Amino acid sequence: MFVIPAIDLKDGKCVRLRQGKKEEVTVYSNDPVAMAQHWESEGAHVIHVVDLDGAFTGQQANLGWIAKICACVKCPVQLGGGLRSRETVKKALGCGVARIVLGTKALSEPFLSQMLVEFGPQVVVGIDAKSGKVAIEGWTQESSLDAFEFARKVSAMGATRVVFTDVQTDGMLSGPPLASLDRLCASVPCSVIASGGVGSIQDVQVLKNLGHPNLEGVIVGKALYEKKFTLTDVV
Repeated sequence: MFVIPAIDLKDGKCVRLRQGKKEEVTVYSNDPVAMAQHWESEGAHVIHVVDLDGAFTGQQANLGWIAKICACVKCPVQLGGGLRSRETVKKALGCGVARIVLGTKALSEPFLSQMLVEFGPQVVVGIDAKSGKVAIEGWTQESSLDAFEFARKVSAMGATRVVFTDVQTDGMLSGPPLASLDRLCASVPCSVIASGGVGSIQDVQVLKNLGHPNLEGVIVGKALYEKKFTLTDVV
């Protein structure tokens, strides 16, 4: 199970939000490229990048930085945030991104189906859960769609990988949502990447101990930036 460092981009800076609230932002670096190189030097298998400006506005705003990151690291880059049209997906892949994460737009079955047909395993479905329901539009709105039912649906449509984020644990360092992840991994055959809540190496070990072979990895942000542990340690 891989630990995947996160780089959240806002106004060209590397930041973290608390529970996805854009008013609760902490800036960790003014140089996202150097941050990506740092994570790669510590053993990153994949780097997870989120364009927060894109997530909130629906318009990609950091493609210049994303292209620079992809050019400066050898490990694959996974990108989410604001990918709501075929054109934005193509631009992201053209920048060197290895995988794109569809969140809000994945709720449109025709669009998701088209992307899965055209781009196959390069498409990851982001499932952001808030009180068991799928959150959309940069987590600012809550749909009526059950997160677990949605996971089963997209897996049946051919999605090979999902990223599951519990909005309420994100940025809190209080531990991942174990019961939800246990249930999700048991419900779908596709690979699952957990996200949100990790605050220690012990949290990573507990996730691994769930014993699900399809739990591919966990995205970690704040705990790494605040040096609760290093990526080298956990690798």
